[in-house]
Amino acid sequence: MADAPIARAWLARLEGVERPRLALAVACGLVAGVSTLAQLALLAWLVSALLVEGRSLAELMPALAGLAGLLAVRALAQWGQEASGLAASLRLRRRARAELLDHLERLGPVGLTGHHSASLAQRVVDQVEALDGHVARFLPQQYLAVGLPLMVLGVVAWLDWLAALFLLLAAPLIPLFMALVGMGAERLNRDQFDAVARLSRHFIDRVRGIATLQLFGRTEAATAEVHAAADDYRRRSLRTLRLAFLSSAVLEFFAAVAIAVVAIYVGFGLLGYITFGPADELTLFSGLLVLLLAPEFFQPLRSLAQHYHDRAAALGAADGMVTLLEERPRRPAGRPAPTRDPLALVELEGVTVDHPERGRVLGPLDLALYRGEILAVSGPSGAGKSTLLQLLAGFVAPETGERRLAGGVTFAWMDQRPLLIQGSLADNLRLGAPDADPAALARALAAAGLGELVATLPEGVATSLGERGAGLSGGQAQRLALARVFLSEAPLVLLDEPTASLDAASEAEVLEALGALAAAGRTLVIASHQAAPLALADRHLRLVHGRLEEAGHG
Repeated sequence: MADAPIARAWLARLEGVERPRLALAVACGLVAGVSTLAQLALLAWLVSALLVEGRSLAELMPALAGLAGLLAVRALAQWGQEASGLAASLRLRRRARAELLDHLERLGPVGLTGHHSASLAQRVVDQVEALDGHVARFLPQQYLAVGLPLMVLGVVAWLDWLAALFLLLAAPLIPLFMALVGMGAERLNRDQFDAVARLSRHFIDRVRGIATLQLFGRTEAATAEVHAAADDYRRRSLRTLRLAFLSSAVLEFFAAVAIAVVAIYVGFGLLGYITFGPADELTLFSGLLVLLLAPEFFQPLRSLAQHYHDRAAALGAADGMVTLLEERPRRPAGRPAPTRDPLALVELEGVTVDHPERGRVLGPLDLALYRGEILAVSGPSGAGKSTLLQLLAGFVAPETGERRLAGGVTFAWMDQRPLLIQGSLADNLRLGAPDADPAALARALAAAGLGELVATLPEGVATSLGERGAGLSGGQAQRLALARVFLSEAPLVLLDEPTASLDAASEAEVLEALGALAAAGRTLVIASHQAAPLALADRHLRLVHGRLEEAGHG
């Protein structure tokens, strides 16, 4: 986990951009507070005028109209405070989410292999949304919790300094006990976010493996495990809620005691039982106004306590997000240098690649890929074939050496488990070419050998697929991925074990589609340890101890 000061500094940097909107929220809150003070003073004067001075309602109509106007001003100011805070929160969350997504893009596929998709989704969605209450409500309220009580205290001190002293003595106890009770709130919220991530990972893994669990008769055990994880999250959530309720209860207790003391003082002072200090100078107007202002003195602190949990949740979420943002991308930074050979698409010169767990995986090696050729790379499992493809694609930065790329070169990637989403065939094809028209989709499907199959489907390319391509066989899924490659028109195609786990008939269909892809002038790099894909190659290299050796020609 990231250090708490680093998380706070990251959050403060995001908050700094929204200072104008937050300042507007504070200003609107102050206007609402002043309106409340004027409203209560006018109300106390009206009661005194009716009961003490005996004025008629007709004489008090202008004051009643003023009271209604103050209510409207207060409502408008409160709306402005809420709207400004929500606008600042929305903009801040957009920037935080964009920063996370940009960092995920910089990490690339290799950098994300150590993260579960559920954990990443939880950070980008839940943890970003946890910043809402902190920005929209807590940040403006922490200033209002200082300014408004001081304003009320000044008015009460002008009316009766002894009543103001009672309020002043009670005020420090509330933030003190709030801090003592809430010291562990940030840690509890961080643990709660971790529990949510674990529960998400646990549930998604069980859903993805439901067929295997049914085959081995483990569905009941898997259900019990999900229930146990959910129960752990429930206990953590209740622990956090108990802390929030305890903090609020402490504040309410001291506020109630202080208000009761002020009420007793005012009541006995008006009855004449208290003669020392300013008590004998109390009138119905001043005493009633002091009683009306006493709850308003604690109301900003009540609101601050109400949103204190939002602050703890935001700090816990920021800790998790900063932990992700501190991960160093393994992708190369900046644009690669241009190739020296005008016919080459990619050049590797003296490159090496290290993995933290395995040490040196590749290199030093030199390689040049030329336009229109088919290169096959073979080697035993773990030899570094996938790492070589990742290096060619730019997913991994070389530790030493240089990777050079021809101008304007893009690449398409396909492995033995192509990415297929829940949606239509057209949705899956447009992952690589969002603007492709129906004619282009039909040509790509025909080139991949799926034209006849799609023609037999009642809905054609609008036919829906399930999660991970459910509804297609392994060979059909591979050919759909190849159709996406055809549609992309990328000059460089990287294929990682494209025919693994396929039967002979499906393998032949995929290889035929690969041959059509090569005939279209694409450069293919096929990493495989099977003979059939290697036979397509113009050049065959073998990886031995991280180095490339000539293995003959296909």
